[in-house]
Amino acid sequence: MRVPQIIMTLGLVVLVVLLLTPQRHPYRYNTAAEVTVHGVIQNVSNFYCPISGGEGTHLTIATDKGTVQVHLAPARFLGGQQWKFSPGEEVEVVGSSVRFQGHEDLIARSIGRDGETMFVRTPEGKPVWAN
Repeated sequence: MRVPQIIMTLGLVVLVVLLLTPQRHPYRYNTAAEVTVHGVIQNVSNFYCPISGGEGTHLTIATDKGTVQVHLAPARFLGGQQWKFSPGEEVEVVGSSVRFQGHEDLIARSIGRDGETMFVRTPEGKPVWAN
């Protein structure tokens, strides 16, 4: 009679531990997958993004190798910055390449234009808006 109670207690403990263990987000910034992309902004859009977990600003950039979707930063963060983005602007984006919804996207760490650079993540890939 005591054995079933021990088994149930152990099962309950394992369940609680699994539920409380933070899950690794599949779209974390990976410094080993960092690339630099040069191109022209085709589109700027804000929409819910599972990478940032809220409404994010995204850029579609035309490069010499095709178009790439750039996950820039939460829209609320960029709204407080002086930088605005428009189609037709030439930019350089440094970011982590990630496979998202069947194609290669980029999680931005920095974006540069006209000799200026805005950093949205630290060199280790941590979001600056989280500080």
